[in-house]
Amino acid sequence: MKIIVNGAGGRMGTVLCNLIEAAPDKEIAARVSAEFTTDAAKQLYQSLDEYTGDADCIIDFSNHTAVPALCAYAVRRQLPLVIATTGLTEAEMAAAADAAKTIPVFRSANMSLGVALVACLAKITAKAFPGADIEILEKHHNQKLDVPSGTALLLADAIKTVRPESTYNIGRHDYGKRTKEEIGIHSLRMGNEVGTHEIIFSMGSQTVTLRHEAESRALFAEGALSAAAFLIGKAPGTYSMDDIFE
Repeated sequence: MKIIVNGAGGRMGTVLCNLIEAAPDKEIAARVSAEFTTDAAKQLYQSLDEYTGDADCIIDFSNHTAVPALCAYAVRRQLPLVIATTGLTEAEMAAAADAAKTIPVFRSANMSLGVALVACLAKITAKAFPGADIEILEKHHNQKLDVPSGTALLLADAIKTVRPESTYNIGRHDYGKRTKEEIGIHSLRMGNEVGTHEIIFSMGSQTVTLRHEAESRALFAEGALSAAAFLIGKAPGTYSMDDIFE
């Protein structure tokens, strides 16, 4: 499988490229980053449009602002697309949905299979304890831009599927009593924290806590590669980690 890595100059892009190079059944078609000076001999390209060679899939670990142009390129080339970037705006999500009409698009706020499992367990727990107070705590490194994390929202959205009356209280700061419907979401930014997410269900008489801790950024790159392999041969549409589990 030949992969175009968009955002290859960033931390996640670098990890992804290293994993591809170590895999016997995968190879890098192009490394794309605004930080690069184009050098085709080294597979380096400053923009996607500069690469017109063969590829089987695109994996994006760049920035959410690049999504519209990324989708346009993938549609033009008819290439499956894995969007591993978080923090997408409504307009950017619409661009991804529009692209999915003609190509397979995999999009997830978190590429970890472990997080997908926690989301599944969160739905089971919320259903089992419908009256629980629910709080989500997420911790990330001090360079992360989006707040709250896309993963925290992914987990909250999973809970909302079984508790549709839920409302989100992001970074609680106003004076007043919490409501039974709210899910509190709190963000910490510090050091080199890769990513930790906790969901706390408090029933008053007992507490259930679900926790996922990322120990290395490699797990996100591994998940992105699994997503890319999953997309090959799929019909146009939007896919997620739930589809891999099925």
